[in-house]
Amino acid sequence: MKLIRTLPLLLLLALAPSAWPHADSSVNSDDLLRTGRADEALRALTAEVQANPNSAAAYNQLARLYYQLEHWDSALKMAEKSVALEPRNSMFHQWLGRAAGRKAEASNPFTAFGLARRVHAEFERAVALDGNNVSARSDLAEYYIEAYAFLGGDKNKARLQADAVAAHDPALASYIRARVEEKLGTGRAEQQFQKAIADSGDSARYWIELAYYYRRAGRLQDMEDAINRSLTAAHHEGMSQYDGAFILLRTGRNFPQAVNMLRDYLSGENVSEDGPAFQARYLLGQLLEKQGNRHTAADEYRASLALASQFRPSRDALARVSR
Repeated sequence: MKLIRTLPLLLLLALAPSAWPHADSSVNSDDLLRTGRADEALRALTAEVQANPNSAAAYNQLARLYYQLEHWDSALKMAEKSVALEPRNSMFHQWLGRAAGRKAEASNPFTAFGLARRVHAEFERAVALDGNNVSARSDLAEYYIEAYAFLGGDKNKARLQADAVAAHDPALASYIRARVEEKLGTGRAEQQFQKAIADSGDSARYWIELAYYYRRAGRLQDMEDAINRSLTAAHHEGMSQYDGAFILLRTGRNFPQAVNMLRDYLSGENVSEDGPAFQARYLLGQLLEKQGNRHTAADEYRASLALASQFRPSRDALARVSR
């Protein structure tokens, strides 16, 4: 899924809501992050850390907010602050690893190699601190799968993470094994992706992961069929619509369906922190723009910026269509 999508399925933790006392008492920062109200979240969290500079949780939320905004330097800095304040918090180390990973993508190769080692170290630390943090194990497994051997990549270690996850989440374990088989080119990856779907009781999320696999394999009709199956899966959540639309956009397939999926996603109650509303508006604007509807695309970019005025992709897109 986007490092959250560089390492394809990095699962976000469901954080317990916490109302910040120095912000509007009717709003909590987790809800603002989940719904993508980035400007409101930034105001609330800035007030919180000014009033309570030792709030590791607030710095972690700021890291996640800047992560959403694709401000990798700020995300990394805030994640470092949260870990410095609570060095034994597994989730905070996990987010520091994620921020370092995305910073690495935007860096020159020399800097990226150093950051990759940091990603490795932070994910391993997150797992060492809490072996039941299955999303950290998933992150670490994806690192083992994707990284070069000299940076700590190791397919056998990824399999061990799948074994550790299996008792908690059999579907996720099958997904990790599928990714290992895919990377090794054994021909058994598709079977394991299908097993993840079965283990999950027919979850839309794993149909989408199968669609990503088909995209990487160049099997675009199978990819589109898997996206369609996700829409009727027994277990459905909004994020699968966001991801399905993202795949269709990136592969140039069925833009009208992708538009409908994003509109359904935005109108529902299952908007996710991993697909905040301002990013969904930006994707919707891109789809409309590609269909020649520049005026409505501009409206979507403005709607994105109304939620997240610092989101550069929407700002650049609005300038482009407004010329």
